[in-house]
Amino acid sequence: MPRAFDHLGIATDDGADLAATFEAVFDAPLVHEERFDGMVVRFLELESGYFEVLEPEESGTIARFLDRHGPGIHHVALRTDDVAAELAQARETGLDLIDEEPRPGAWGHEVAFLHPKSTGGVLVEYVEVGGHDGDDGASDDNADAR
Repeated sequence: MPRAFDHLGIATDDGADLAATFEAVFDAPLVHEERFDGMVVRFLELESGYFEVLEPEESGTIARFLDRHGPGIHHVALRTDDVAAELAQARETGLDLIDEEPRPGAWGHEVAFLHPKSTGGVLVEYVEVGGHDGDDGASDDNADAR
């Protein structure tokens, strides 16, 4: 199964400020922003992937992460053509899964997470990009960037 780096998820209390910093310092333009699952999610494009800036709007996974660990790297995401097959392979290998089946993720993609206790303390996300042609049906002006 082909895999590639997709994005690095970064949790913060001030996503707009961090996104502006990344735009200025890394020349990483904001290409997508949405409200999803109790947070504001911002994707900034790099030459070979994205920064995904995660800012909680209510209690939930990212708010709990920030309470426990403070701002910082939340997860690393790998792009794949088949999240379900990746989960099956991980299961066969004996890894602990957070998601037994793919589920809807930000930007209209299917996602699933591996438990960090099985991956050296790193939360790993598989991402199956919706449509694989850049038109994933997202509702903002920058949706065609991916």
